[in-house]
Amino acid sequence: MSLLPVAEAQARLFALATLLPAEQTPLVACTGRWLAQSIIALRDQPWAALSAMDGYAVRAAEEPGPWRITATSSAGGPPPASLGPGEACRIFTGAPLPPGADAILIQENAAVEADLLRAIDGTLATGRHVRPAASDFGNGAPLLEAGARLGPAQIALAALGGHGQLPVRRRPCIALISTGDELVPAGAPTPPGRLPSSNAPMLAALLAALPCDVMDLGIVPDDLDAMVAALARAKQADIIVSTGGASVGDHDLVRPAFAQAGGTLDFWKIAMRPGKPLMAGRLDSALFLGLPGNPVSAFVTATLFLLPLVRHLSGAHDPLPPTLEARLASPLPQTAERDDYLRARQGKDGIVTVTSQDSAATAALAMADCLIHRPAGSPTAAQGESVTIIPL
Repeated sequence: MSLLPVAEAQARLFALATLLPAEQTPLVACTGRWLAQSIIALRDQPWAALSAMDGYAVRAAEEPGPWRITATSSAGGPPPASLGPGEACRIFTGAPLPPGADAILIQENAAVEADLLRAIDGTLATGRHVRPAASDFGNGAPLLEAGARLGPAQIALAALGGHGQLPVRRRPCIALISTGDELVPAGAPTPPGRLPSSNAPMLAALLAALPCDVMDLGIVPDDLDAMVAALARAKQADIIVSTGGASVGDHDLVRPAFAQAGGTLDFWKIAMRPGKPLMAGRLDSALFLGLPGNPVSAFVTATLFLLPLVRHLSGAHDPLPPTLEARLASPLPQTAERDDYLRARQGKDGIVTVTSQDSAATAALAMADCLIHRPAGSPTAAQGESVTIIPL
């Protein structure tokens, strides 16, 4: 099986997936999720012409007054009466303007003696310090498009638009399986020949930033029957993720176990470094991703495949990781037949790779804050040259 280009593998992975069903969800539970359907405003905002400042509602043409104060308007209070010529209304921020008023004389620029108001400073023009009705949005106006991620600002917009709940896609469930006779749970004693299991907590930490539920099925030994049984337990999830055992060694049993469990393999081996032995397919209704066992390889492939898949299932308009352009602080050699994803740091002089690019070098990975993407066949890159990075 030939090596598959990264972009083609991502496209094929998305093609395997079916978007999760939408559900109406209270606003407070929508943060970080993606809108399943576009929404429109159900009301005008502001609902009327409102004051943007504390002061007095007046007729601008009557500057500088005097005006006789005849009414008061406050947010949430009764509607103020109309203003006649020479009349003013005491008004507070967010309160509706009385009919006939067209400007706000702010408190700092006003002088009041008895019930007479005069302007003492500033320019008083029509519309001054007034928020016109529907100036933010009008009833029926588009508010948010399907696929938009719902952050605090979007939640506020939906609330002001009259929505108490929104259509978002169901949270996907991800089952994690760690494979290898050498693994012990994180924090357990590690006698010679044993290794703490780091991939599952790492993947759970990566997934914590996304709206999903993670189910850790623990460590599975290098035993075909045990791996088949683990896959059977994981089929209830939307995505099954295994780490380790995806290569071609005698102890790499994920691929034969996946086949024996009834899975259908779509692709295996990607033209990327690190992460070549990644595999993907379906097991009944679940999507399956077999990630490499080395933690750096698992991290990079999760960044490029697992996290985008979760976003895609959740309805994200653009599920792939965002990229930026940055300047190199030191040169890079040419690349070979695979895309390179170099762990790097952003410094005051530009981007510099971390000390080690070995796929097991987690200390170096922990120093990185971005990946430099170098396509296959890229020539030598000089210091100061622009490169594509994926922020971490």
